[in-house]
Amino acid sequence: MFTLVIHGGAGTILRKNLTDELEKAYRDGLQAALDAGFAVLHDGGTSLEAVKATVICMEDNILFNAGKGSVFSNKGGHEMDAAVMDGATLKAGAVAAIRNVRNPIVLAYEVMNHTEHVLLAGEGANEFALQRGVAFEHDDYFYSQYRYDQWRQVFASGETILDHTSPRTDELMKDKKFGTVGAVACDQHGNIAAATSTGGMTNKQYGRIGDSPITGAGNYANNKTCAISCTGHGEIFMRAVAAYDVSCLMEYKGKSLQEAMEIVVHTKLKQLDGEGGMIGVDAQGNGAMVFNIAGMYRGIRNSKGLNEIGIYQ
Repeated sequence: MFTLVIHGGAGTILRKNLTDELEKAYRDGLQAALDAGFAVLHDGGTSLEAVKATVICMEDNILFNAGKGSVFSNKGGHEMDAAVMDGATLKAGAVAAIRNVRNPIVLAYEVMNHTEHVLLAGEGANEFALQRGVAFEHDDYFYSQYRYDQWRQVFASGETILDHTSPRTDELMKDKKFGTVGAVACDQHGNIAAATSTGGMTNKQYGRIGDSPITGAGNYANNKTCAISCTGHGEIFMRAVAAYDVSCLMEYKGKSLQEAMEIVVHTKLKQLDGEGGMIGVDAQGNGAMVFNIAGMYRGIRNSKGLNEIGIYQ
């Protein structure tokens, strides 16, 4: 059985806060991403190619906090992170604090396949992108009036906030939405892979980097156990080594994918006041989507005909 699971961020996503039009737009965006990745799997492509195609689709959608829809940093620009990992070889590639790269996941893929490194950051990563012919875009490509207004509301305060949906600053602090996109897949050969991409936190300062490009924290894949992509309060996911912890529970404790993810999300992360969620898949094609907050943009599709999109708890 081949399977694709995706997420587009998690948080206090409530039905009352989404218009019918906006909810449909999110659902259509999630379905388009599922269709893009599943087409690769259906045609016999690798899990790695599938997760890359899926995340590219979401990076190109301004609704999601990754690529085109990335939030603004304290300096008024966009600093993006991404990671990819191959469960068959344990090869990984990641980039952090990159600017103007149209699809950060493509650059992470290039790092994995064309360097001896795992993680490149900042100007060096951008220089490598130029060498590899990766597509760049001008600042205006990444401009969203909604994201800009969101940033201006908190800029003067010096606060660093997550990707929120509420229109007022005092409400922003309680109406949390963790904007990250991710995909995990199991292909026809039983190989699995994970990919994660994010624009990070609104008004982030000091070159802040979250869990998304950190192998084992926000992204991980190992054919022996699982492929995981996380979305949530990155600092907590890093401290918990959340993605790898799911793999450890499966490898050393014999837990199923679902059991391991629930332990990490509902117990370990909660003990650290960590909010968010994760998606996972194992080498048998079992998929799971677990979160400990009001909602998570998510979807799953497999070769047995399952095709589901979800937003709310």
